Amino acid sequence: MASIAASELIIHKDGSVYHLGVKPGEIAPTIITVGDPDRVPLVSRYFDEVSIKVHHRELVTHTGTLNGKAISVLSTGMGTDNIDIVMNELDALFNIDFETKTVKDEITSLNIIRIGTSGCIQEDLDIDTFLVSEWAIGYDGLLGFYKHVPNEFDPYTLPELGDIKGSINPASSILLDKLAYDITKGVTYTAAGFYAPQGRFLRVQPSHHNLVDDLRKIVLPGNRKVTNIEMETSGLYGLGDLMGHEVISFSVLLAHRIKRTFSQAPDKAVDSLIRCILERVSTKL
Repeated sequence: MASIAASELIIHKDGSVYHLGVKPGEIAPTIITVGDPDRVPLVSRYFDEVSIKVHHRELVTHTGTLNGKAISVLSTGMGTDNIDIVMNELDALFNIDFETKTVKDEITSLNIIRIGTSGCIQEDLDIDTFLVSEWAIGYDGLLGFYKHVPNEFDPYTLPELGDIKGSINPASSILLDKLAYDITKGVTYTAAGFYAPQGRFLRVQPSHHNLVDDLRKIVLPGNRKVTNIEMETSGLYGLGDLMGHEVISFSVLLAHRIKRTFSQAPDKAVDSLIRCILERVSTKL
């Protein structure tokens, strides 16, 4: 098998991968992702021990153990452009030999669990609710750059938002069963940004004035509706599926876009979600 060119897989002189700054062996195969680098220590403080800490650019990685299970937590930054970097480099750390720069014969499947925040767009959902993204629809454009692999949603066509076509990808059924058995399930819209791509505007007018209303009108198979908006999940699900990893995304709903309200205790709500997911990851995976 031909080796991957140095310009395509960039490795530092110390053997660490280009953006993450992490070496093979420094990441556990069970990985929690968070958007905010300041949230990494808020997760790892619950570990029994932290053996590795790496901070490179905006990407922070802590690896340790909890209840005897090796777990890594790393920040991705905001948006699916960052998810593209993180997912490819995580996969490379396990499935590419850094010495020969060739794909390994045996592929390792990772468990990747996002813990994040989002805004809800359905009136029957309450602020501070925990929600798992059973499906994610993406209008961010990332997955259009990858060769499509057929899935169960191919017969269904999402409406276009302006000139942008959407994609649908599911969460890992394995992780849904093991981690999300009693958590509210939803359909998550992954946006390309925080303001106009989510129907907000401050000074500059958006091209799509009724974005949230149009999202609320989308009806998916099984009469399912879009429940919440964030900026990473579709990229995680789509690339996870292409790479053969088990991926799931949890959010605490901090903003209610219909009722125009925001959590009164966002830090407490996020911490509650972190503790809930850590307990399940460390005992059920």
